[in-house]
Amino acid sequence: MTASKQLIVQAKSQVNVQEWPLKNNKGPGVKKYLNSVGLGEGYAWCMAFVYWCVQEVSRDYGVSNSLKKTGGVLDQWNSREKLRVTTPQPGDVFIMDFGKGMGHTGIVVEVRGDSILTIEGNTNDEASREGYIVAEKKRKISSINKGFIRPF
Repeated sequence: MTASKQLIVQAKSQVNVQEWPLKNNKGPGVKKYLNSVGLGEGYAWCMAFVYWCVQEVSRDYGVSNSLKKTGGVLDQWNSREKLRVTTPQPGDVFIMDFGKGMGHTGIVVEVRGDSILTIEGNTNDEASREGYIVAEKKRKISSINKGFIRPF
């Protein structure tokens, strides 16, 4: 299995991990994601979730994690120019910018025409950037206003 496919398997294994108590960026699952980027509980954790997943697969495959160790979505984007791609594929990381330093990210599971199926941390039923759970989402490719990073 390719590392990109294994990344999807890793992300899927985390679906339904959620904050506890809800809406406070805390809990055992969230803590392991935040700790992977050197943060304690209480921070937005979508980027930490993605980093943790890539780190787990990188370790399994004996390669270095190509992502920057950061909880900042836009910090990740700005520091990984060489990994950027325009056309998404399964296993890519999407990056969205909401202004004022706020962003959101997740892992592309499937590309279906003009949409992508994703797995995202710190989201909810409304596909918010500040949710409480790891969940599968569907997004229009055109809504991804920064782009995509290919970690493997």
